[in-house]
Amino acid sequence: MVLPIRRACLLAWGLALSLPGLALDKPTGPVVLSVSGGIQRNVEERADFDMTMLAALPQHTITTTSPWHPRATKFTGPLMRDVLASVGASGRIVRATALNNYQIDIPIEELSKHNVVLARLIDGQAVRIRDKGPLLIMYPFDQSSALRTQVHYGRAIWQLRRLDVL
Repeated sequence: MVLPIRRACLLAWGLALSLPGLALDKPTGPVVLSVSGGIQRNVEERADFDMTMLAALPQHTITTTSPWHPRATKFTGPLMRDVLASVGASGRIVRATALNNYQIDIPIEELSKHNVVLARLIDGQAVRIRDKGPLLIMYPFDQSSALRTQVHYGRAIWQLRRLDVL
């Protein structure tokens, strides 16, 4: 029974990503995230987001601990899968790049399995660059022991500036 449900979820996720995203407006404020690759674009070869655009996507809050947040902390922002759907992403991997050029590849299938948040708020507050902001990818580490691995900790990138859909 689990296998057919999993297949149905993966099929739905694949169909959602294969459909073109809604018309994406151009940012009016400072660009905080650029997305490129197999996507719908709003600026030349990429889709740029300002904080208002990210805040307009459905918001989710996860409460979790991490190696960098030893106490339970609330992370709020759109789900990564919703960000990708908003640009009509089609690919298998998302390469996330930080301000310091740290890069990590994240399988898109993984983002359909877990409520991975593109956090723009920590405990209800905007995140400054010096505090790992303005954006970070956060996994719900406390929801599954399978997520408490070095691989997943490495995918929880902070000071995110770019996503490339490959």
